[in-house]
Amino acid sequence: MLRIEHLTKTFGDKVAVDDLSLHIAPGEIYGFIGHNGAGKTTTLKSVVGIQSFDAGEIFVNGLSVRTDPLGCKRALAYIPDNPDLYEFMTGSRYLNFIADIFGVSADERTARIRDYAARFELTDSLNQPISAYSHGMKQKLAIIAAWLHEPRLVIMDEPFVGLDPKAAFLLKAMMRELCDRGGAIFFSTHVLEVAEKLCDKVAIIKQGRLIRSGTMDEVRGDESLEEVFLELEAE
Repeated sequence: MLRIEHLTKTFGDKVAVDDLSLHIAPGEIYGFIGHNGAGKTTTLKSVVGIQSFDAGEIFVNGLSVRTDPLGCKRALAYIPDNPDLYEFMTGSRYLNFIADIFGVSADERTARIRDYAARFELTDSLNQPISAYSHGMKQKLAIIAAWLHEPRLVIMDEPFVGLDPKAAFLLKAMMRELCDRGGAIFFSTHVLEVAEKLCDKVAIIKQGRLIRSGTMDEVRGDESLEEVFLELEAE
């Protein structure tokens, strides 16, 4: 579903991502872990095509981000750590705008918006301007927008920040549902307990370089994910 091959990205003299290779298969929830500035967000932005990279290749559902960026974007959805929404729009107008971009039919969008808004208890707020939303409500709206076109791959940067416990539980259920249908999730997080319980596989990045990856059991061994992460960070 997602193949990152020898990805390298520099900013001046700083190497933000250094020869990174990862493969995320259909059905997998893949966690991406590292300290602030490790290269996680740079990697995710490169995957979704909003940031160029210096070397390597990225393939989404078999398509190259370099040569077919639109094809890749049709297959994926991206939720940044701080979603920038069009705050002059109402929630309903924004969701219909996103549905228009991805060519979601009127019947499908109506059913999906009704379903997801009810799940996240946003139904009564959809006719309000997004500028009136709290951070958590904006995060929920961004999640609904990401799921509207039934993407094959969802990329998320710290998706649980700002979500209340119920919304976080719903998001985790939606992530598993998507993967059970043959999709894949690649997301960064600092919440190691969530990653440990939720992820099928995990990768740990430090100073732009991959230092460990694999199934949860392969990465953590007999220790907790938190203990492994802190040990690797200290080396």
